[in-house]
Amino acid sequence: MADFVGAIDQGTTSSRFMIFDHGGNEVARHQLEHEQILPQAGWVEHNPVEIWERSISCMQTAMNKAGLHASDLVSMGITNQRETTVVWDKNTGRPYYNAIVWQDTRTDRIASALERDGRGEVIRQKAGLPPATYFSGGKIQWILENVDGVREAAEKGDAIFGNTDSWLLWNLTGGVDGGVHVTAVTNASRTMLMNLETLDWDDELLGFFAIPRSMLPEIKPSSATGEGYGSIRRPGPLREVTLNGDLGDQQAAMVGQVCLAPGEAKNTYGTGNFMLLNTGTELVRSKNGLLSTVCYQFGDDAPVYALEGSIAVTGSAVQWLRDQLGIISGAAEIEGLARRVDDTGGVYFVPAFSGLFAPYWRSDARGAIVGLSRFNNNAHLARATLESICYQSRDVSEAMETDSGVHVEVLKVDGGVTANDLCMQLQADILGVPVSRPVVAETTALGAAYAAGLAVGFWKDTDELRENWNESKRWECSWSQDQRRDGYAGWKKAVERTLNWVEVD
Repeated sequence: MADFVGAIDQGTTSSRFMIFDHGGNEVARHQLEHEQILPQAGWVEHNPVEIWERSISCMQTAMNKAGLHASDLVSMGITNQRETTVVWDKNTGRPYYNAIVWQDTRTDRIASALERDGRGEVIRQKAGLPPATYFSGGKIQWILENVDGVREAAEKGDAIFGNTDSWLLWNLTGGVDGGVHVTAVTNASRTMLMNLETLDWDDELLGFFAIPRSMLPEIKPSSATGEGYGSIRRPGPLREVTLNGDLGDQQAAMVGQVCLAPGEAKNTYGTGNFMLLNTGTELVRSKNGLLSTVCYQFGDDAPVYALEGSIAVTGSAVQWLRDQLGIISGAAEIEGLARRVDDTGGVYFVPAFSGLFAPYWRSDARGAIVGLSRFNNNAHLARATLESICYQSRDVSEAMETDSGVHVEVLKVDGGVTANDLCMQLQADILGVPVSRPVVAETTALGAAYAAGLAVGFWKDTDELRENWNESKRWECSWSQDQRRDGYAGWKKAVERTLNWVEVD
């Protein structure tokens, strides 16, 4: 009997392939970064072909490291950067344009027009999302309107759309030779095009963006039984493995953290931060700047929903210190630099490089460093960068509690930044609640593996998943209430300084 489950984790800065055993333990992994293409201010792109090729390379290398063959894997899942948009020719397999990344702000005029004329309220009601540059619908419209020949190809049925999960699934299952054009509910719920109640593409929403329905993939559950989304047809160590799990990265982290009961929450620290609260089968509509989204759907079960606070720039602010300012040579160095000082010396850094996401949704905002004096140095800026990650998470936590009435008693955390002990201590201090990191911190890949394994009976139920969860470390709050109150008041003042910086038509 096959003893393992594999998962592709196709993220914003890299792709990786991970292999897990029945206990949820990592057996092997391989990871490769891909290029961040920045054609002009506010534009962020990826090369879809590079993502495909590096994903395949990661799969092959991880299998070789573990000495495994296709027959050793019972199933495979995919998790992915969610709103990033790819449009390609189904006859040639070539993308018409680079993938437009979720952080990209070029569609601000499209989003503003939707808000001005009242269509924004329809999108909120049906899709659970505000009209924003973040989501896929406006990115598809931009490609249709600005890339020669795509509108005509779409009308003929040749141009098809997918987030990176669909792009990989189509290629893995045959590409131009019968590739399956599918997605799952969690990714579809990030497009502004899916009705949260029907779990299907909505004709009225498609009309808002002038998107032909024929471009869109078939929507399936997050955990698809039987043949799932198809089998891998590419020659190599994974040929004939079935693909049974598909979750957007933040929903995958919810499953990996086994936040499977209403009221359970997690925060993932990656390129951005994403805090989700499980609301069960009840669709809770936010009044405080959060998103209503599908959390997961296992097989024929009813969908489970979540409230989400999406933050655009957290871990990528650390990358900015490394790549643009050069004050650190690697992300791991920021903790040591920040520890050289006891506090930020009054400095706040609001990294609104792509505007502000939840709970503000202000595309007119831009990044700001405030409170500087001659006294401050690079260590103060490093510490302020870590605090910015934590303050943005508090913004979301406050909105979440107001919307749901649920006060999170312990925050489960995962993602790369959780390796930074100082940042996690600051998170506990700024929130005023304990922060808990699991043994397996890369829970996005684990969640995709869980979804795939549940579909084929590798794990018989979610109780088995709960048994796999173990705490690695916990941070308790050490700040006084006065420290927490005063620090947050300063943060709110700093956020005000970032607003109304660029004109949005």
